[in-house]
Amino acid sequence: MESLLTSDEQQQLLRIASQAVRATARARQPDRLNLALLSHQLAAIGASFVTLSNRGLLRGCIGTIDARMPLAEDVQLHAVDAASRDYRFCPVCEEELDEIEIEISVLSPPVELEYQTPGQLPQILRPGVDGVLLQSQMHRSTFLPQVWEKIPNPEEFLTALCLKARLPGDFWQRQMLSIQTYQVESFHSPSLL
Repeated sequence: MESLLTSDEQQQLLRIASQAVRATARARQPDRLNLALLSHQLAAIGASFVTLSNRGLLRGCIGTIDARMPLAEDVQLHAVDAASRDYRFCPVCEEELDEIEIEISVLSPPVELEYQTPGQLPQILRPGVDGVLLQSQMHRSTFLPQVWEKIPNPEEFLTALCLKARLPGDFWQRQMLSIQTYQVESFHSPSLL
């Protein structure tokens, strides 16, 4: 996805996320954002994921596919959630703040992927480009495009996505599912700002 945010806007979002993670680790609320002071892009409705790492290992990742609030507020909210509400990890503590890295992914709107048979899916997905949202009734899961770096094989990617949705791994091969794709503009900071 081509860059929609300026370098300054990216840095501003990283500062917002960093401040939110620091406040959360100290059991405080992050500063309230004044949208009137932000650029149009940051005050516009947007969707994001915030990923936290510690020494290269995932430490928390929370976000949304659906754009429902100003992008800056969305990033702030998901930074708080990634630091404190990712069920896979205990909350980030103050002692580890100097080791936390932040990556922000700003999402494009998801688009329904048209396909005729389950066997077509591996051929029409674009590894490294497409984030994928899989839905089947009450089951839903997504992988950001960055996950392709760890799971480059489309069949394995789809299997892992089904397992994440608490479906059998081969479910994508047996059923027509609602599959949506999206792209991200991602940027990171090697440490909290």
